[in-house]
Amino acid sequence: MEKKLSQMKYEEKGRIKVIDQSLKAQIAGMGIREGKEVEMMTKQPIKGPVVVNVDRANTSIGLGLADRIIVEVEE
Repeated sequence: MEKKLSQMKYEEKGRIKVIDQSLKAQIAGMGIREGKEVEMMTKQPIKGPVVVNVDRANTSIGLGLADRIIVEVEE
């Protein structure tokens, strides 16, 4: 099942499937790339950032960016 990174639930895991073309260079340094496994660690309230774990490192990204990343999650 596909969903936006911003829609993942706490401790949900998935694999990054599609990243908006305009974001790829911006977030590649964070280790967020297509094909990488990702786990949702925390979601801040009121449109705050999300914290995800990629390659055993926690990374915080804004909700607007997370809306533009599609993840394949297990049901």
